[in-house]
Amino acid sequence: MTSVAIRPEKIQETVAAVLGDKVRKIQVALGEVTVTVSAADYLAAMQQLRDAPGCQFEQLVDLCGVDYSAYADEVNEGARYCVVSHLLSVSLNQRLRVKVFCADDDFPVVASVSELWNSANWYEREAFDLFGIVFDGHNDLRRILTDYGFIGHPFRKDFPLSGHVEMRYDTEQRRVVYEPVSIEPREITPRIIREDKYGGLH
Repeated sequence: MTSVAIRPEKIQETVAAVLGDKVRKIQVALGEVTVTVSAADYLAAMQQLRDAPGCQFEQLVDLCGVDYSAYADEVNEGARYCVVSHLLSVSLNQRLRVKVFCADDDFPVVASVSELWNSANWYEREAFDLFGIVFDGHNDLRRILTDYGFIGHPFRKDFPLSGHVEMRYDTEQRRVVYEPVSIEPREITPRIIREDKYGGLH
């Protein structure tokens, strides 16, 4: 029998009490609780969230990176890179979002939580591949979506839309070769189909 969902305000209260001064910010929005912790406290806070009575978030269901350098068309004045995790407690029927900002924009790094939740392994590799966020303590941190020779991190806001290099298979050399991008960048404007073009809709 599934337990009744706990009110977000109660989850907020419990998480704040468990984490104490590790909490940088905690809020309820749209029925969901989001807590922000510092990079220095991240691993210890995540372990508490997994193990503490009243929390018991035994599953990490998602983890991703975010580049806040131009978030919502605004210039961000805080840290650029953030790691966002979504935790689930099956036993208590509650969810929590955890945010941690990387202290250094030039070399973003946070602790890996793959030892706490096995599911974090590939999520952290994806965030490393696409954003360049390094997860300290990860036992196999390598690219997972792009090719091994790929240059850069394509989800960073300053990554060029056309990329840096293109690859193809060379039949003479019998291997994959990398070359500078040959496609000229262009602005693509979507066509707009107007109602009056077809005599209007009634």
